[in-house]
Amino acid sequence: MAKQNSPSLIEVVKQVAEQQHSQASEIEKTKTILFQLQVISLELEKEMDSILLETKMTEREIYLQGDAIEVTKYHCENLEAQVRALYSENLKLRHDAETVQEEFEMTFARNNEYREKIKAHKHLFWEMESKMPVMIELAKKKAVVKELKTKKEELLRDFQNPEGSVIKQLQEEITLLKREITTLKEFINKKTDLLEEEKKMHAKLRKEIEVQNKRYDAILKRLHCQLNKHHSNKRQWHWNIQQLEKKAAELRKRLGVVELQSSI
Repeated sequence: MAKQNSPSLIEVVKQVAEQQHSQASEIEKTKTILFQLQVISLELEKEMDSILLETKMTEREIYLQGDAIEVTKYHCENLEAQVRALYSENLKLRHDAETVQEEFEMTFARNNEYREKIKAHKHLFWEMESKMPVMIELAKKKAVVKELKTKKEELLRDFQNPEGSVIKQLQEEITLLKREITTLKEFINKKTDLLEEEKKMHAKLRKEIEVQNKRYDAILKRLHCQLNKHHSNKRQWHWNIQQLEKKAAELRKRLGVVELQSSI
């Protein structure tokens, strides 16, 4: 019986070993799957954090956009008010422009009427002016001016003609002028020679004057020295006289005392 049961026990052990091996393999697979699940869980947590951050940022942007929408709405209301004001002002300006256009047309019509009146007055004035003595005299003056212009043109043509009378007269005048210029040149040359001689004489006199001035300066210095010496002597004499006068006064005083004593 034992021999018959042995193979079955071995098979059982083998089966148990296979089961353990299979379980170990399953456990390893489970660990691997668990690790993968943990990695996936971490990634999901990161994605959740990122999604939460994006959600917060989106909420903030929505909040900011809400504020911007309110500001834009306020600006739009202001713009609408400005547009309404501009439209009213435009209507007023259009009305004013129409009024100005009407006034301009009326003024233009009055100006045309005034211009026609001025034209008529000018025509009448010209007719009256043409009959005035001054205007008649002016017409005569104009005729004289016209005649003078004609003579001027004739003279210009004559001047351009080498054989004309004007050219001959000018040539004669030029010849006379040349003679006068020659005479003046000769006179100037003579005067120049005289001036040169006078310059030489003046230079000689200047040198003599310089010599005399030097001599006079020396004499003047000597006289100054003598005068200073004389003043010094005069001061000394004056001082001596004062001293003598003091001594004489003292002697008179003593003499008076002596005479007084002798009389006593």
